[in-house]
Parts: sequence; structure tokens; C-alpha cells
Amino acid sequence: MSETDLTTGRAMRRKLLGDAYVDAIAATTYKDPMMQTFVDLASETIFGVLWTRPGLDLKTRTLITVIADASTGREAELVTHLRMAWRQGWTEEELTEAFLHLIGYVGAPLVRDAMLVATKVFAELRAEDPKA
Repeated sequence: MSETDLTTGRAMRRKLLGDAYVDAIAATTYKDPMMQTFVDLASETIFGVLWTRPGLDLKTRTLITVIADASTGREAELVTHLRMAWRQGWTEEELTEAFLHLIGYVGAPLVRDAMLVATKVFAELRAEDPKA
């Protein structure tokens, strides 16, 4: 394990998700030692290497990730990645339009499921930050 990539990845993950969310999930989902091993490897390889590559800004990377989740039915991941996209400046309207665009490419059922997830996440985000 590269300590540099792990440290960089942890910082990137916090940047994308925010301290409160990272701390909350660390105290629940990633409290278990097996899940801690998972999040450390994901932090090192995904956030420490992939998310820090040059060539795409973070806003673009978050949209790609959200679209990948919606297109493959990864609803649990979509919850997390919608938060990242929101924090990078994507609006509900823009993300909704991105989902609607997918109807012709991945089908209405996957898009519907993604939009149901997004509806809940957007409500949570608005409740956390009423100014948004």
C-alpha cells in the first residue's frame, strides 16, 4: 500500500464528500475492520490515483461516475456519488436532465430507479443546507 496515495486519497474523498459525511460513514459502515480495509484500498486506488489524475476536472469526473452508477443500477453507490456531484456544482436540474438523456441509451427502468434515488438524496441535501 502506498502511504502517499492513501493519504492523498483520504484527502480527496473528504474534499468530494465533506467531513460530516465521511465521519458519519466511518462511524457506521466503515467501523467494521473488514470494511475499513475496503475503504482504505478504495481511498488509495480510486481516490488517491484515479481521482487525482490530470485531464478531467472533478466536476466532470463526478458526472461520469453518476452516469455509470445510473447506467448499471448501482443505487447504493449512486447515493454517495450524487452527493459528490452536488458538492462539485451540479444542480438538480442538470443531473435530472443527464438521467433523462439516458432513457434512450440504457432504458426507462434504470433511469426511473436512479431518479427515485436522486429524489431522496436531493431532499436530504436540501435539508442539510436550506440555502441550496
